[in-house]
Amino acid sequence: MRFNVTATEIKKANVPHELFLTNLIGNHILLAVALGGLAGSFPWVMILVPLISFSILGYTLWRAKRAFTTDTWYVMCHWQVCAKRSVVFLAMLSLLLVAMLLGWIGYAYGGMMKEAVLALVIGVGILPVMGTILVLIMFESDALYHANQAKLPAWVVQRFPNGAAEVIEETVPASHPAA
Repeated sequence: MRFNVTATEIKKANVPHELFLTNLIGNHILLAVALGGLAGSFPWVMILVPLISFSILGYTLWRAKRAFTTDTWYVMCHWQVCAKRSVVFLAMLSLLLVAMLLGWIGYAYGGMMKEAVLALVIGVGILPVMGTILVLIMFESDALYHANQAKLPAWVVQRFPNGAAEVIEETVPASHPAA
């Protein structure tokens, strides 16, 4: 659905999506690759990627809760979209941490070979996170476009109804022919 909102609201609604995309692209792709080059000499430098990521995700969740009381309805809804996706991304990062922990325990106490640990961490942790990053980049890019077009997904409008919001254009689902 498309709503009648001000240019200021559109700019504020862009912020959560831009922040989330900065974390996904800037931190998890660009910074991770750049720091990967230094990791041979300084392996602990890679800790910056999860520290930055958890900080941004934590801020997003905190700000989404705060949006209920500080922002207009339209801006609050866009914070909620990012909060929902942040929770999904946190779950995937938690899966990666669990895989790393199990790999460390298996290597240190279970006698696992390094190759088995790498297979576990890469197969169960890193690959699903990379796939999730790519999917979330597509979703968030689309959400940023919709924020600029004063649109909200139908599930958001249903979950956070606002009778005072002025609808400009109703979205007809693709499965239903236009009347």
